[in-house]
Amino acid sequence: MNLLRRDPPCQGRIPSRLISVLKEEYGDKVRLTPGKNLRIYRQNMSMTQSQLGKLLGNVPKQFISNPENGVRPISKKIALKLASIFDVSVARFIG
Repeated sequence: MNLLRRDPPCQGRIPSRLISVLKEEYGDKVRLTPGKNLRIYRQNMSMTQSQLGKLLGNVPKQFISNPENGVRPISKKIALKLASIFDVSVARFIG
């Protein structure tokens, strides 16, 4: 299984259809937190929390789950790694 598979229409960005659905549902107040961005990018690549944990240096899936659920912030060190994995700006993962 290729963990770094990239889907060309969504590479490096959140799909515009997803953003329009969120705006339809929640209005213009949609604020994607770093943790929500993490979940969206991870799921967009059909990656499990465990698979992403392996790419980040064999960290447990709870390490991924915590920021996705707003329990803990994403550290700068991890944000840099995530930006590299998902080929996006590090700003997406820093609050």
